Amino acid sequence: MRVILILLLLSLTACGGSQAVVPVGSYSNNSNISSKSVKASSSSVYKVRKGDTLYSISFRYGEDYKRLAKMNNIRSPYNIYVGQKIYFKQLKKTASRTKKITKQKVVTKKPTATKSVTKKKTTSTSSSNKRLSWRWPTKGKVISTYSISSTGRKGIDIAGRSGQQVLAAASGKVVYSGNGLARYGNLLIIKHNDVYLSAYAHNKTLLVKEGEYVKVGQKIAKLGRSGTQRDQLHFEIRRNGKPVDPLRFLPKQ
Repeated sequence: MRVILILLLLSLTACGGSQAVVPVGSYSNNSNISSKSVKASSSSVYKVRKGDTLYSISFRYGEDYKRLAKMNNIRSPYNIYVGQKIYFKQLKKTASRTKKITKQKVVTKKPTATKSVTKKKTTSTSSSNKRLSWRWPTKGKVISTYSISSTGRKGIDIAGRSGQQVLAAASGKVVYSGNGLARYGNLLIIKHNDVYLSAYAHNKTLLVKEGEYVKVGQKIAKLGRSGTQRDQLHFEIRRNGKPVDPLRFLPKQ
């Protein structure tokens, strides 16, 4: 009889021990959920750091700078300040709702004035973009091509010698000159019109500053290996913020 009682006590103790591990499992599940929410919230807002421009931020996240500016109520020439929060998706619905409500109020109160404003906007929004004349940004063998499916191949890599010339692939305005984007090293971004940007990465030396206008073929940098392991130029073309294959635009060699 005593043996049976001892066996019963041992089985109850074992059951109690198994229940003690339940909180550990539930804690790990909660931590996974919280990490996902942190990741989601951190990816929807960006805090401006020293050296950032709206163009470099939009470039970093593959966004159209015009869309980003509109979403954050930033007007041309798109000046931003350190510590400013740039939103990507969180405020999109709220902003669109606000605009709809504002439009409804204006229409109900002053329908005639609204019509005249709309006409002015349609006449002044004509595209002023001219057809671009592209050229190769440097001489050398293409060692890596663009891939739509690979995140690390948003442009082409051109092999070269340290210090050789890097040229503007088309005329435009320098909208970023710095090294604040990871894995790009010393980077230049040129705005050619409202649609196209071009980027020049891994430079040894940057020869132009933000705000400068450059002509096609002008020397803008010296080729190097900043942010990479060999001397090369990483070259990208962005259309409305999205990477496209540069070989579709550059003349055949």
